Amino acid sequence: MTSWNDPEIAGVRALLAARQPGPDAPPPTVAERRAAMDAAGEMGALPTGCFHEPVTLGGVRCERVVPQGAVAGRAILYLHGGAYTAGSPRSHRPMVARIAEAARSVAIAADYRLGHEHRFPAAVEDAVAAYRGLLEGGADPRRLIVAGDSAGGGLALALALALKGEGLPQPAGVFVISPWADLTQSGASYRTKAETDPMISKAGLDQNALMYLGGLDARDPLASPVFGAFEGVAPVLIQTGSEETLLSDSITMADVLAHARVEVRLEVWPEMIHVFHAWGGGLQAARRAIRLAGAWMEDRFAP
Repeated sequence: MTSWNDPEIAGVRALLAARQPGPDAPPPTVAERRAAMDAAGEMGALPTGCFHEPVTLGGVRCERVVPQGAVAGRAILYLHGGAYTAGSPRSHRPMVARIAEAARSVAIAADYRLGHEHRFPAAVEDAVAAYRGLLEGGADPRRLIVAGDSAGGGLALALALALKGEGLPQPAGVFVISPWADLTQSGASYRTKAETDPMISKAGLDQNALMYLGGLDARDPLASPVFGAFEGVAPVLIQTGSEETLLSDSITMADVLAHARVEVRLEVWPEMIHVFHAWGGGLQAARRAIRLAGAWMEDRFAP
């Protein structure tokens, strides 16, 4: 059995293990997964003085999260995780609020359409529509960051490609956490980290990829950005954990970006798990990662 030097991540793992259903329990339905994610998010605490409100951008329902100290004119368009089949602004509200606070920026969390009801490229279309809505509302792309985690991290990278393809201005930067950027699930870590990832499995991702793609090509760059041509896109920060099945996606993505001469920073946090930032209430590494990401975004924002 692997032992962990960081006692806090050991505690998180113990909590996740305690939440696992019994061996004879049926797998949760999509509706149950969505409800559980939203309930977990709504139980989380927000930073002092932070508030949220519903907004609509480009016809896409969103949630505006406003921390204390947000600098006027800054915005983060946030795309939540959930394997393209679950998740919402509610499920990710506490983490989005902490990220917005660290960057001293308003955040707009998009409630993009999910599979299987709305298959690829619906999520990409919604991300582009929300981004257009920000621009049409007067947002300066030089003061706009696109961010996301897991599937939302892959979607953030797909959005950068879509903006390039449509001739729209790039944001000031793209910040992604544990991005699911290869829906073919072909990286080595799907095998090498299978025993140490307490949250994600290749079998589960295969199922969600099928629900999202509906039989379409997983190698389409807007579904799997690792196959994209990224020359000319915004600078990218990738943060990931060393113990996650999706580790290869981050490493491959950084390689693709570097070969395209994109400014890219890859941080692999030792012993950390998938989207460890979500455990900021009890995990010092999560708080440090968010602070560093906030500083990176501060450096990208135009004055």
